[in-house]
Amino acid sequence: MRFLLFLVPLVLLSAGASGQSFTNAKYGGDFLSVGAGARALGMGSAHAAITNDVTSAYWNPAGLADVESLDIAYMHSERFAGIVSYDYGAVAYPLKNSESTIAVSMFRQGVDNIANTLNAWDRERNLPRENPEDYIEQFSVADMAFIFSYATRESEQLSWGLNAKIVNHRLGPFADAWGYSIDAGAMYRMGNTQFGVHVMDLTTMMKFWSVNESEFGDFEENFGDEIPSGQNERVLPTLKVGLGHTRQFGDFLMTGAFDVDMRFENRQAFFINLGRVSFEPHAGIEGTYKERLSLRAGLTDVTTDTRNSVYISPTLGAGIHLKNVFVDYGFANFGGGATSLGVTHRISLRVTI
Repeated sequence: MRFLLFLVPLVLLSAGASGQSFTNAKYGGDFLSVGAGARALGMGSAHAAITNDVTSAYWNPAGLADVESLDIAYMHSERFAGIVSYDYGAVAYPLKNSESTIAVSMFRQGVDNIANTLNAWDRERNLPRENPEDYIEQFSVADMAFIFSYATRESEQLSWGLNAKIVNHRLGPFADAWGYSIDAGAMYRMGNTQFGVHVMDLTTMMKFWSVNESEFGDFEENFGDEIPSGQNERVLPTLKVGLGHTRQFGDFLMTGAFDVDMRFENRQAFFINLGRVSFEPHAGIEGTYKERLSLRAGLTDVTTDTRNSVYISPTLGAGIHLKNVFVDYGFANFGGGATSLGVTHRISLRVTI
């Protein structure tokens, strides 16, 4: 209940922001689409119904109710030949004498060491300054998210969880944005079958942009373009529905999962859609031997083109469990049908204490 009281100010802020001017930001939350933990990513990101560790804060906060001890995770991945880096870290802690768990997660996606050449141009001579490298500074473009989670078990079959999410976008010294929203999830178990529902940005993500015009210097005079102005954005909810099933075969435990992400942003180009609603399916399978070695495969990034051809990206993964340490690896063709965008390698480490 104390966590629910903590969420009340965010709900009130959302209500207060409704009177301001916002634009719907299509793909406004996609910087988080890489996910959390290489296990889920190796299974095609089909995890809303089977997640049960610290990474649940991302896939479905209800899964945090299965955490039985201090759980810590970290993942690093790179895309576009290392240009874009992605880091994720989280910690979950089960509360004593209760069926509840709290967690904190952090995400950062960024491009670092970008050259700022605005001051390296001599406007009077219309040429680069002498020793232009002395006027070039480096900056970073980064997207960050902080998630504060609470989950509890209502019965052996039912658990639920909530996230309070804060995001920050920073375009070097030029502009930044802050946003907030609430996620909610639930999981239900029927024997070896599990169902999961996760509503991301349930209250709608509200983003407030601000621009530091002084950092643009002589931008208007040099290039004849106006300095961009900040504009508030709204990110609509995403509904994730998942189904999972486990089956024991001697020393092997097999797990299958299927998810569908439903978005309401009018993503008609390159996505399976029904009007303004787009559908993104995910499927995965995992085989684990004696709870020590796991192999995984999945399908994700289902897209179409103007000729209605369908492209699907395969994923592969593996994991090893040594006492309280879990090391997982995931491999994906990040570009889907556009294979020229390259592949992605993901490695994550999880430790229980």
